[in-house]
Amino acid sequence: MPNEKATAGPRKLAEGVEIRLARTDEIEEMLPLIRAYCEFYETEPNDAGLREMFETLITDPGQGAVFIAREDDRAVGFATVDWKWSSLKAAQLGYLEDLFVDPAARGRGIADTLIEACAELCRERGLTAMQWLTAPDNHRAQKVYNRTGAEFDTFIEYDLSL
Repeated sequence: MPNEKATAGPRKLAEGVEIRLARTDEIEEMLPLIRAYCEFYETEPNDAGLREMFETLITDPGQGAVFIAREDDRAVGFATVDWKWSSLKAAQLGYLEDLFVDPAARGRGIADTLIEACAELCRERGLTAMQWLTAPDNHRAQKVYNRTGAEFDTFIEYDLSL
């Protein structure tokens, strides 16, 4: 179903904010942001697992990537993207796994630019789509996503703990 709420496009990134691929030496600095993201979704994964995930995504491009947003020499946001196969599209896709911007830094185009950085990496890999999900009540994020021109659908997600 087409995204009927899409607007003129993403916000322009605020001056003085840098978006780039993250480095492993920035994981500890990003950890409070990662933890805030997890708390928003009411989860409590252990820090060792988060460190392992981020280190893997940063050091193994075959697994995915982590982008960091920096302002005034501090981390203010991040996004992770990884790769998955889709039978419905008969192709490998980018999957925007995580996106978070410090509440004090929101409204300045950081989320839009993090999404675009992930999308550009997907294009560079020759992928034809990027997917993600969000909570139905995460209306602030949905406003950002609607600006991207992405289309949404309604699926019910299942999570089987193993």
